[in-house]
Amino acid sequence: MNVLDLLDELEEVVKMGNQVPVVRKVMVDPNEILEIIKDIRLELPDEIQQAQYIRNERTRILDEAKAEYESIIKEAEVKANALIENDEITLKAKAKAEDILRIASENSAIMKMSILDYTDNMLYNLQEKVDQLYAGYFTDMFDNLQSTFEKINANISASRTEVKDQIYRSQMENENK
Repeated sequence: MNVLDLLDELEEVVKMGNQVPVVRKVMVDPNEILEIIKDIRLELPDEIQQAQYIRNERTRILDEAKAEYESIIKEAEVKANALIENDEITLKAKAKAEDILRIASENSAIMKMSILDYTDNMLYNLQEKVDQLYAGYFTDMFDNLQSTFEKINANISASRTEVKDQIYRSQMENENK
């Protein structure tokens, strides 16, 4: 049973409770409500783990892109050094090396921007999902859950800010080249 199902069950318990005349209040079994809240708490770590997985995945993708970028640069340097060794084609070798470095840098920048954009979209979608859960189910009843979602959103916002900062730095690096 996932969190949304548990929240639906909680909503059903409240709707099915006995109404107290005149005051528009509903009487519910507190043990039943507490049991559902306990189940919700047991389900929440999955959502938090998903956020952590996305963050770890973003780091892994960025590390892979950086390693590939460095590999391309090293390969370009090796090719350039091999061409420079021959005096007759030194000028051609320098031009070819610069071209290889430029292409490698452009490809690396494109890949990095794509990865950062993908990561930002994933974080944005997760943030929207968390906002939907919050707006639909937790208003007024679960201050404890509200605090948890605010922390998740803060982490997601911080991650998005970090990603956007990396995008900005990448763009500035590309403009300075």
